Amino acid sequence: MLRSLYAGISGLRSQQTLMDVTGNNIANVNTTAFKSSTTQFQDTLSQVVAAAGRATAGDGGTNPAQIGLGVRVAGITTNFTQGAAQLTGKSTDMMIQGDGFFVVNKGNEQMYTRAGSFSFDALGQMVTADGAILQGWAANPDGSVPTTGQTTNLTIPAGQLRQPQGTKTFSMAGNFADDAPVKAAGTTITSGTTTLSALNTSDPGSTFGPVTMTGYDNLGKAVPVSLVFVHNAGGGSTNDEWKAYSYNASSTPAAGALTDTGAKVTFKADGTPDLTTAGATVGTTTVAAGQALGLSGALAFDWKNVTGYAGTNAVKNNAGVTTSSQSTGTVSAQDGAPAGSIAAFALGADGTITGTFDNGFKQVLGKVALANFSNPSGLTKSGNSLYSSTTNSGFAQVGPANVAGRGSIAGGTLEMSNVDLSQEFTNLIVAQRGFQANSRVITASDEMLQELGNMKR
Repeated sequence: MLRSLYAGISGLRSQQTLMDVTGNNIANVNTTAFKSSTTQFQDTLSQVVAAAGRATAGDGGTNPAQIGLGVRVAGITTNFTQGAAQLTGKSTDMMIQGDGFFVVNKGNEQMYTRAGSFSFDALGQMVTADGAILQGWAANPDGSVPTTGQTTNLTIPAGQLRQPQGTKTFSMAGNFADDAPVKAAGTTITSGTTTLSALNTSDPGSTFGPVTMTGYDNLGKAVPVSLVFVHNAGGGSTNDEWKAYSYNASSTPAAGALTDTGAKVTFKADGTPDLTTAGATVGTTTVAAGQALGLSGALAFDWKNVTGYAGTNAVKNNAGVTTSSQSTGTVSAQDGAPAGSIAAFALGADGTITGTFDNGFKQVLGKVALANFSNPSGLTKSGNSLYSSTTNSGFAQVGPANVAGRGSIAGGTLEMSNVDLSQEFTNLIVAQRGFQANSRVITASDEMLQELGNMKR
């Protein structure tokens, strides 16, 4: 009789534990990246009333007779299945798609979390709501990120400056007309003496320009550059070479004295640039020529996107006869920029943080570190959505996202709780009915004991 009483008590305790776990799951239904828990029961020791018997020639074998002594909680396991995505649009919010945990530093202790709701503190560090600092790797000045080294606090200081970049390359685009007039073979352009107006007088139509572009010196100072292109005889045919000259931008285009930049492009018979000819792919000026333009060093011209076709933008004489074409060559881009401060940043799927500066340039600032474990269920919940490693979780395997089984990272998104309310409400019913049934066992046992006590009356 007493065995049923204690079995009922163990059932009450176990069902209460199930109710506690279920209540906690429901309480955290809206907690970012919360992982629900499940409760497992197992029976306790059983008392042997009769042992098993071996079969003999005249009698069959008998099974053991045992009376169970109740139930106990075998374990409470964390369910690490993926939660749904919630778009927030906040650049510091992150979500792990797949396995892995964010690595954070809390009070000089390395901890782990799935909750990617971060913000900046006064030092520009990315932190959780309770001040745990996100870990990762800072980028080198060239944009490379050494992910094999020790992780550090990820920091993006407000107003971080990007050093200016002096212009080193002008990228050319457009069509340099093949049927434009060619500069006379005997005409010599003397740097610093020959002017654009003089060249137009001696060889009308053989020039194109001026093309004006803004470059930058090594201190980020804007430098206006004016270029004139002259159609020379040379190369594989008499009409396939264009050469770049500069002139003092402070002078009027007609009066500006031309300076040979040393940059030129030649074209093949099909009108495409001859990228194998010396000076064709990138015709590089001398350092002196770059300084003459007001820049800080040598200047290169990238010609790979230009053409040398005829018959475009046709020029006709008074009789309506096409005499030549007009060139449309331009400087499409240059690689210089003034100093700039960070205006925004974006997060890549591999955890790379790329800053966008107000001078138009982008630069890799760092990379977020992720950790995975051989047995994530072995982690200990430490509160504040943080986990700590244990002897049964295995060592943290820290590295970049999308590598070695670690998931990818989505920016502007948070992971929602993986609590299944329909399952939890069912567990509520099961726990309530289980508790009720076990209480009935105790009540029935008590009534039987009462009947036993009444036998002497």
